[in-house]
Amino acid sequence: MEMLRIACFLTLLLAATIYAMRKGGGPERAMAIILIAMLAADRLLHLTVPPRFEALDPGHLAIDIAAAAATLLLALAAHRFWPLIAAALQMLPLLAHVSRAVDVSVHPIAYLSMQVAASWLLPPLLVLGTWRHRKRLQFCGSDRSWRDLWQRSNPNMRGQ
Repeated sequence: MEMLRIACFLTLLLAATIYAMRKGGGPERAMAIILIAMLAADRLLHLTVPPRFEALDPGHLAIDIAAAAATLLLALAAHRFWPLIAAALQMLPLLAHVSRAVDVSVHPIAYLSMQVAASWLLPPLLVLGTWRHRKRLQFCGSDRSWRDLWQRSNPNMRGQ
């Protein structure tokens, strides 16, 4: 049953990332890269360290911190709403690690579930974001990908 769950998730992730890379704008492609990097880091981690959820998992904590930071940066830079939701979802595994560190009596299955549950929502969110990007392109002819952070933070650049 575990292998079926993993196969379903990987199929969903693969479909979402291919769709985003082929049809998405900059933010969709960036999120696809973040998701692929998370998967690759997880696979590399499991080659060297077997998954254990009886104690705080420093390997997954490092992956989750990097993914949360990357997604938060994406949410701040992207001219889209959905990356904000993705950033919030990426924070949930960090709460799992904090919960585990604070209360070591958390059952290992609960710790595992808290770490991975939100990841199931990221591929459908990426698909929805990519689909909305395509709809905006059809309707408007263009779809701005990134916020203009430089002009907002540099008052000397206004009006140029």
